[in-house]
Amino acid sequence: MILKKPSANSASLCEESSGENPEALIQEGERQMTICNACRYCEGYCAVFPAMEQRRVFTKADLVYLANLCFDCRDCYYACQYAPPHEFAMNVPKLMSELRADTYREYSWPALLSGLFKRNGLAVSLISFGALITISLLVLVFVGREALFAIHVGEGAFYRVVPYIAMTLPSLVIVVYGIVVLLAGARRFWRETQGTLSEVVDLGALWRATKDAFGLSYMKGGGAGCNYPDAAFSNSRRWFHHLVFYGFLLDFAATSIAAFYDHFLGWQAPYPFFSWPVALGTVGGIGLLIGTSGMLYLKWRSDRDPAAQPMLNMDVAFLALLWLTSMTGFFVLIWRETAAMGTLLVIHLGMVAGLFITMPYGKFAHVVYRYAALVRYAIEQRRVESS
Repeated sequence: MILKKPSANSASLCEESSGENPEALIQEGERQMTICNACRYCEGYCAVFPAMEQRRVFTKADLVYLANLCFDCRDCYYACQYAPPHEFAMNVPKLMSELRADTYREYSWPALLSGLFKRNGLAVSLISFGALITISLLVLVFVGREALFAIHVGEGAFYRVVPYIAMTLPSLVIVVYGIVVLLAGARRFWRETQGTLSEVVDLGALWRATKDAFGLSYMKGGGAGCNYPDAAFSNSRRWFHHLVFYGFLLDFAATSIAAFYDHFLGWQAPYPFFSWPVALGTVGGIGLLIGTSGMLYLKWRSDRDPAAQPMLNMDVAFLALLWLTSMTGFFVLIWRETAAMGTLLVIHLGMVAGLFITMPYGKFAHVVYRYAALVRYAIEQRRVESS
């Protein structure tokens, strides 16, 4: 096997090819994976390398699959003897990040909105601000200025600021739309990486992928943790990610219980401080605030050499919006019996709307593609183990 040297401009090839020259990015991916497959020094670090070793050539479908298996732990980059300034210029974490960013853009639906991935920070900011202004204007026009500055207490207090239908129906439409977009992308990913319909319902693979996803198994690197934010081994990124992930799930559980209370028991928000919706939402919100703050700090300190700027921008935009959503939720909780509640509620709803509108067109997309890649990996490894 001949180890190819990079072309003269390959040191910056990933950056140049992002969304503009995808064929060059695929060629660079094939080059780097061919070298990795010959070396195999990093085979114990994560799922990418055992999956890579099952291949001798690397098609676009193979590279998309491998990229979405990568958790960006960066162990391979700091261990690699061929990383810059070596002439082979190996930078697998950056390559995989660029490939993932291209996956999100290419598989997004409708194609017209795929441009939201290119300047994601700006898009998230403008959409969130636009949602906030829209909600504010609708409240002023249809409910009245007094609703924003009056004191509202007791059951249904929130609905006296934003009516029940106005709060629930648009939210439902936005969430359903986001799910449809993400599932459409996952379907295309599965089809183009040669997954079959029968494998989608492989319970054993789904269980193994779920355990890997919920445990963030591949954010341990070779076992000692990620080389993140620098060359030192650390589990801090994994634990902050856990706080974000489980904090989000707890907030989702709180919202679901609140919906059950409202629709089936006739109990309207706001609920007592020690009720299930408030308790779960509070714990989840604290987890989100700590987790997003920690991850933003790590990203601020992180080495930029193995980072892809488009993915870094998506990370920061998503984490910042999650932080703002959680913090404004706490503001509503703390001052819900004061004249500030109406204004704070509108601001919080604007952040929530921005989060869910942009969810299928930002970093949240990684949840769907990475889980699909883990399912495919579980199926593939079972075949290897049984052969």
